[in-house]
Amino acid sequence: MADAQARRTPAAGLKPLQSRWGRMVAVLAVIGPGIITANVDNDAGGIATYSQAGADFGYSLLWTLIPITLALILVQEMTARMGVVTGKGLSDLIRERFGVRATFYVMLALVIANVGNTMAEFAGVAESLQIFGVPRWVSVPIVALTVWLLVLKGTARIVERVFLVACIFYVAYLFAGFLAKPDWLDVAAGSLRPTLALTGPALTMVVTLVGTTIAPWMQFYLQSAIVEKGLRLEDYPLSRLDVVIGCVVTDVVAFFIVLACGATVHKAGGHIESAADAAVALRPLAGKWASALFAFGLFNASLFAASILPLSTSYYVCEAFGWESGIDKRRGDAPQFYFLYEAMIILGAGLVLLPGVPLLRIMLLSQTANGVLLPFILVFMLLLAQDERLMGRYRNGRWLSALSWATAAILIVLTALMLWFAVR
Repeated sequence: MADAQARRTPAAGLKPLQSRWGRMVAVLAVIGPGIITANVDNDAGGIATYSQAGADFGYSLLWTLIPITLALILVQEMTARMGVVTGKGLSDLIRERFGVRATFYVMLALVIANVGNTMAEFAGVAESLQIFGVPRWVSVPIVALTVWLLVLKGTARIVERVFLVACIFYVAYLFAGFLAKPDWLDVAAGSLRPTLALTGPALTMVVTLVGTTIAPWMQFYLQSAIVEKGLRLEDYPLSRLDVVIGCVVTDVVAFFIVLACGATVHKAGGHIESAADAAVALRPLAGKWASALFAFGLFNASLFAASILPLSTSYYVCEAFGWESGIDKRRGDAPQFYFLYEAMIILGAGLVLLPGVPLLRIMLLSQTANGVLLPFILVFMLLLAQDERLMGRYRNGRWLSALSWATAAILIVLTALMLWFAVR
């Protein structure tokens, strides 16, 4: 009997290990869309926005990142929930519920905004590599070709893994923030004590921060990625965890970008015109390593987003009009999907190569456009998420609906104030 017991012991000991391995495989099978979508939002335009927020306002706007993070989690969780419950993309649901006309105008506004966003990504590529001596007429075509080949030759699984690896490199901004040697007591005060000057520049910056952190295209891409990955209702708890982790990580990165520029450029009384200017300005103020890390982070973010933004455009336009879409589809099976992807890359990269193009203005205007467009997208999302016929018991409840509508109302008020100050 002792021998029999000894033979059973190893087998019994393997069960927890097998169980843990099974859980790990299950997590890895679901994790991805939430983390990727949130992190790609720290793109060239976002980094330019966070850099200017720190350079112009120091630590005083750090506190805004806390409610922005909570709002981002609220919106992204709702998007993920609609994806796993309905098995359809957001633009598909908008067409079914609100009709082709409303869908057409939403798609038109999103495509225009995304052309500006894609230009901003290639502008970020150009600016970051110019710091290392690479001219834009070399860097932009090479990166455009790279992102085109990634989607053309890769599968959905390979592309997702490449994107997840790219997320790791955002840690460069955390190192840059520590190397900037901020005053941590002032950082704590800026993070925990809400203050906001009711001026045009301050309100515009807040709306732009919201627009760059909670971009409209993110909701369409996240839901499409969840649907293409085939996530089901039983995957929802892990999908929600994926979303929450992504939202927290992306705003921690944003926090350190604002912090780094607040501790250096703002403290020195300087001003920057772009994220690349921030990287250069860090060199004498925080050392060459902080500057190099900031520039590298800008390049990684720009390359990452230059791959995803055209992809998101292809997804939601094809879904809106019932065309085949997906990275795993052949060109012959999804011609519109690949045409749109290539057109966005050619437009974004080509326009940036034109002489005299104001790169910073394009970056900041694209983020402000996101902030203006977001409330309208949120209204569609909220109406869908609280529809019992569509969502069943997973619809927004009374308190979640109230919180969601309050968030949308605040964003609309901020946008109205920004426009009012802009035309005064």
